[in-house]
Amino acid sequence: MQTIANDPVMDVFAKLDLRTVALLLDVDGTIIDIGPSPTEVQVSEALLASLKNLFDLTDGAVALVSGRPVSDIDRLFAPLRLPAIGGHGAEMRLNDSQIFYWAKPLPQDLRQRLADAASFAPGIVVEDKNYSLALHYRNAPAQAERIRRHIASCRTAFPGEPTELLLGKALFEIKRPGINKGDSIRKLMAHPPFSGRVPVFIGDDITDESVFEVLPDIGGKGFSVSRRFPGLTGIFKNPAQVRTALRTLADNGQVRP
Repeated sequence: MQTIANDPVMDVFAKLDLRTVALLLDVDGTIIDIGPSPTEVQVSEALLASLKNLFDLTDGAVALVSGRPVSDIDRLFAPLRLPAIGGHGAEMRLNDSQIFYWAKPLPQDLRQRLADAASFAPGIVVEDKNYSLALHYRNAPAQAERIRRHIASCRTAFPGEPTELLLGKALFEIKRPGINKGDSIRKLMAHPPFSGRVPVFIGDDITDESVFEVLPDIGGKGFSVSRRFPGLTGIFKNPAQVRTALRTLADNGQVRP
């Protein structure tokens, strides 16, 4: 049964045993608020402190799971360099000496043609991730259908390049098929310090569905932010509540005998 976002979800999360769990955290819309554009987001010192404490208390079993490239994740959360899954699963970094790549970049010509959508109207933001390209239309919602048609035309113009369209919150993203966060989390959980622990994932968007789908198979627990998915342990109401839950969990772990 799903727990509605209120005190109960905080209580359930606060009781997680940091000696036995692995924390897998989506970024945008989950632990940080979605900004006007991918570059206009804030990572507070308090969140950095919580993540550092949780990393130490779990013996390193904390990973950031994002559609952003790992290099962008590192930029946002500097000076932390946590284990990370980037590009919706296209790349995985266990530590500085173990980086895995599961997809090849999209051709530059295709990415440039897709990026031409920015000329349709002010407010369309292009996010080139190399493995994929995202078109954000939060500030130009009337352009959604035109952008969708443009993407279809671009994909038709490159028939030899396998791609798929990923839908998100006011964005369309074109990426390589067969790459998703769920499969990459399966791979991550096979490596120390994650192996042998209970995966606990928090996500917020359609792009996180693949993770929620694999959690039952790997004995995991799923929490979401404001959105219902099958089999959740709890639902947080917003990223601010998630940040509070992470801080509380870190504080509890530090005093546990």
